[in-house]
Amino acid sequence: MAEHLGDRIARLRRLADLTQEGLAERSGISADVVRKLEQRRKHSARLPTLHALANGLGVELTSLLGDPPGVPSNGDAEPPQLVAVRRAIMPPLFAPPAEPTGPEKLSMSLLRREIAEGWTLYHDAEFGRLMETLPGIIADARFAAAVGNADQRAAGQAALGKALQLGGHLAIRLGKTDLALSSLERAMTAAGESSDPLLAPMISNSVAWAYQRQNRLDDAQNLAVYAADGVEREHVGSAEGMRVWGGLLMSAATSYARSGDYDQASGMMLAAEEATERLAKMPPPVDGKMLSIFNRSSVRIERVRLAVQHARPAEALNLARGMRLSRETPPSWRTWLLLDVARAYTDVGDAGGAVKALERLRRVAPAWMRHHTLAVAIVTDLWNGPARPPGLRKLAEFLGVAN
Repeated sequence: MAEHLGDRIARLRRLADLTQEGLAERSGISADVVRKLEQRRKHSARLPTLHALANGLGVELTSLLGDPPGVPSNGDAEPPQLVAVRRAIMPPLFAPPAEPTGPEKLSMSLLRREIAEGWTLYHDAEFGRLMETLPGIIADARFAAAVGNADQRAAGQAALGKALQLGGHLAIRLGKTDLALSSLERAMTAAGESSDPLLAPMISNSVAWAYQRQNRLDDAQNLAVYAADGVEREHVGSAEGMRVWGGLLMSAATSYARSGDYDQASGMMLAAEEATERLAKMPPPVDGKMLSIFNRSSVRIERVRLAVQHARPAEALNLARGMRLSRETPPSWRTWLLLDVARAYTDVGDAGGAVKALERLRRVAPAWMRHHTLAVAIVTDLWNGPARPPGLRKLAEFLGVAN
């Protein structure tokens, strides 16, 4: 079983030579919270609290979130699939571009379809399959960026930037934030040589997310705001530009929220939701899979998440009630919504409502749920609570937390 959050905090606190009271003072949180976490009386903490603890301990946020499944950070050798991804992102020095991995004649339409399929795997949380296919996608894109006339190379650079952005996202999900930033820096270089003026701000959004995972909230916030301002000046007249701008605005709001400024974050999210009404009246983008996710559903899902993280469960449930999800909403966002709704029901003392949300989550994403630390924490809290509603035992057995 994965290391408990409280055990990780205690281990890192001792390495930092801090008492529980000393960690609480450096983090700006209650010593009682530290004690309850370390004594396993609390099985999870809200993201603002985790960011504060990471600051107090002097570690990245990922050190508290634990390892994703299958990718240990305990000194063991990385699995071959991840080594192949790393090599694709950072090829050997002076090596020529690899030949295409697909048909002899690599067309730009085929390459873009490969990248779109890779993003679909990512949003479906099929990280194992993505690790197998991503090296070939990056190799194909790198080849396309190096051959042909100037226009063809610029289109190839756009594809390479998008493939490397995908590599950055995968690395973040695998807990490899340094690899993620290496991939995203290379993606930004490709964007500068590409034919897509929206690619650099989209990659900026990804970099901001990586900064959030490293607990660099000010850097994440400043980058998202700067990139959003640039897009707003020149590109919000199109659906493509509006989606990129909206994604950046949501990213900035998340950084404000995790820094403790919920009011500023809430105001920005309301502005984003209003913008989705303008977006709905615009002609749809030609290739939406290659753009930032931004629509009324995604904004509302993020508003639910921020409300849950800031101890506003009734507000979260009210926002989620009657929500109709867009067909463009990826499965990963749907699963996050169900998890946040379950957490909100738990926080208001409605164990039955929490179990129903978790049962739906298990039906739509069983593998994702089994490996998600927050899902395990919620079920553990419910199992140790005063009432065990119907269905809870099956969930507890499924996640390995039943006595």
